[in-house]
Amino acid sequence: MSRPRCERCTRAQEHCLCPLIPRLESRTRVLLLQHPSETAHALNTARLAALGLVNGELRVGEVFADLEQWLATPGYRPVLLFPGDEAQALTAYGETDARPLLLVVPDGTWRKARKLLYLNPLLAALPRVTLGQVTASRYRLRKAPEPGALSTIEAVVQSLNALEAPVCFDALLRPFEALIEGQIKAMGRETFERNHGGH
Repeated sequence: MSRPRCERCTRAQEHCLCPLIPRLESRTRVLLLQHPSETAHALNTARLAALGLVNGELRVGEVFADLEQWLATPGYRPVLLFPGDEAQALTAYGETDARPLLLVVPDGTWRKARKLLYLNPLLAALPRVTLGQVTASRYRLRKAPEPGALSTIEAVVQSLNALEAPVCFDALLRPFEALIEGQIKAMGRETFERNHGGH
């Protein structure tokens, strides 16, 4: 028999993360587009990010029929958080930025994220933004595919911290850190130290 799950955070009831998930207000609207293969991922950080942001939304799929409508959300300038030659580094909103950003964040492996762009030409056509200063990932259970690679929730937090400084969105990471600690505890500290060198 499967263990009862929390419907909100989808964790097993005894490991429910809801008490750790904040409800943070942001000027920026965050639209997370999750590849279906990510929904079963143990950490599913895009879901945690959407739950923690009042102005955040998670959509799951490969082809998004309503994308045009979402991108036309009144009062926001849509941009895609994805590296590229033309990508502009995110900087804090100035006095003149009347319209905040609708930050579209693809969630999946690099290959799956590129597939989302390929299958949704409107996404690929958006102006791209990227993080200027990347702080190291706290995701100690996985070797990053390249330096500066972050989990989705970390990328969202760092983007909002850059855009809305001095407001800080680090509280969004609390359930993520608890998840990682839980996984380390489950595998045993010694195994973790041996396999991950304590990084």
